[in-house]
Order: sequence, then structure tokens, then C-alpha cells
Amino acid sequence: MPKRILIVRLSAIGDSLLSVPVLNALRRNWPDAEIGWVIEGASAQLIQGHAALDKLFVVSKAMFKSPRKLWDFGRTLKSWKPDVTIDLQGLTKSSLLAWLSGAKSRLGFHRDQYDGRELSTWFNNQLFQPDSKHIVDRSIDLLGLLGISDKRVEFNLPEKEQDAHFAEDLLRFEHIEGRYGVINVGAGWPSKIWPSERYAAVAQHLGEHWGIRSLILWSGPQERLAAEQVHALSGGSTVIAPATSLTQLSSLVRRACIFVGSDTGPMHLSVALGTPTIGMIGPMPIERVAPYGSQHIGIQRERLPESRQSDRKSDCAPMLSIQVNDVLQGCDRIMMRITKRETVAA
Repeated sequence: MPKRILIVRLSAIGDSLLSVPVLNALRRNWPDAEIGWVIEGASAQLIQGHAALDKLFVVSKAMFKSPRKLWDFGRTLKSWKPDVTIDLQGLTKSSLLAWLSGAKSRLGFHRDQYDGRELSTWFNNQLFQPDSKHIVDRSIDLLGLLGISDKRVEFNLPEKEQDAHFAEDLLRFEHIEGRYGVINVGAGWPSKIWPSERYAAVAQHLGEHWGIRSLILWSGPQERLAAEQVHALSGGSTVIAPATSLTQLSSLVRRACIFVGSDTGPMHLSVALGTPTIGMIGPMPIERVAPYGSQHIGIQRERLPESRQSDRKSDCAPMLSIQVNDVLQGCDRIMMRITKRETVAA
């Protein structure tokens, strides 16, 4: 059994969250091992304090521009003396950090379209080619190199008391009682953005047919503008959330009964928190990035062919092919499940 295991998954927020089941699987199988994680700043906010984690090493993107800082950070990792590293990112920078840690066993993926890229197959020395498609399953499968066959998926994200108070105070201030929805209007790529008028139609449907108001999440000036457009068109069914930290956003999503958004960090956060989720998938393969689990619904009508993957950040056609009615049907399925459970419980 390894004494110290180091996970390397630096970013993005959604992909980092989808790596948390690996952390939990390691803890279940080796409760006495020390487990560390190398991660970038924004994602670290959501992982900090996880019960299964012993050590968090936080890096900045700027560090990779300074050979001296990178070398010093490598010495910090090496002084922790990991036996095994698990590179879940599969890039040069992630595998380089694994190598700099001095671990003798450095697990990673064989090269394919999304994993084992750049120089990672050179720095990692135990490579695996999973048969699974989804990021969560592929990451768990990688643990087979360590003899772990436990496929259970758990997230168990922590919640800070101050973030819980923030969410509860906001809901009281906005007179939101009982069930409410969350709509996330933003995305990191233009190709993952859905039009404001369509989100507004979804919010109005949730209000008129299910009697719930929707809290609109946003980050930055452009998303704030989109949130205001949704609010103006939603017929009084929405409330615009204030600016939030990632952990405050997490507490708001944790208490919602339904989440609607595209393939982004907040969507995968909703899944990790167990909030029933509608995930609209634009250019990426749905079998890889869909909201994970049977209680969630992934929607995709079109996808980019492999020959046009270079356009995946800019081509909006796949996302725009998703119609309002596609999302309304998903919302109704989730709300009917919730209503049925509440009726049985009563």
C-alpha cells in the first residue's frame, strides 16, 4: 500500500470537480494513506477542507512562466515524498509536476484525443487506456493500475459555515421559501452560451407550471448583463443573485431543487452537490461531459465532427440547436420526480 499519494489535476473547475471521486475512492481503499492534491487557485476553493484530503498544494498559472518558481515548487512536492502520483489532467504541466515530485510510480493516460496529450506520456511511467467514455469513469478506471476495482462514485464536497449562512440569509432577503431553481447563464467558451431569451422561457415555465422562482447566477460584467436580460424577460419568475465567491455559489446550488445550465464548472458543481441538473452540451461529446448520474439530464442535439475540433470554442451551432422545448421537457421530468417523492413521503 502506498504511504503517500499525490493527485495532480490543476484545472478547470468542472474537470477538477469530476476528479473528486478519485480522491474518495483512494480514501475508501487506503484509509491510512496520506493523500495530497496539486491544484490551481480557483478550483482549490471547492476542494479545500475535503474530509478525504490531507494536503492541498495550490499553484498559480504564473508559476509556469518562471523556471525558478517551478523548480522551487517541485522541491516542495519532493519534500512531501509521495510514493505515487495520479495525473488526471494529462498535459505537460501536470505530468511535469508529477515527475518533479520524485514519485517512482507516476500514473497517467495513454495518448488519445483528450487524454495523455503533449509530453505527459513521457513524464508519466505507468499508462492506462480506459474503455469508459465519461471523465468520471475514466478517472476511476485509472485506479485499476493500483489494484483498485471499487467503482463507486462519491463527491462529498465540504461546506463552510459562513457560506451556508450567506445562502440562507440571501434566500430570506429575497423571500424565497421552499423549493427554488438555479439558472447559470454564463460559460467559459462562446460556444457554450445559450441565448438569454431561452433561459427566460425556462424560468417562466418553472414559475408558472411548478410554482418556483429561479435564482440567476453570473460572474463578470458580460454574464451580469445576460442575467439582467433573463430577468427582464422572465415575467417575474427570477431573482438575480449578487456577486458570489465559488463557495457561496456552491451553497446556493446545494439548496436548490433544480439547476439549469450549459457544460460549465457550475453545472458540474451542481452534479457534485447532488442537485438535480439539466446540462446542455454544445460542442463536446455528451458521453464524456454529460451531468453524471441517472438523476440528471444531459441534452445534446448536434456536435462538432472530429475534423472540426479546433472550432469547439467558437462554433455556437451545436449549442443553438438545443431548443427551449428540449429543456422544458427535462425540467418537467425532474420536477415530476421531486413531486412524486414528496407525495410518497407525506
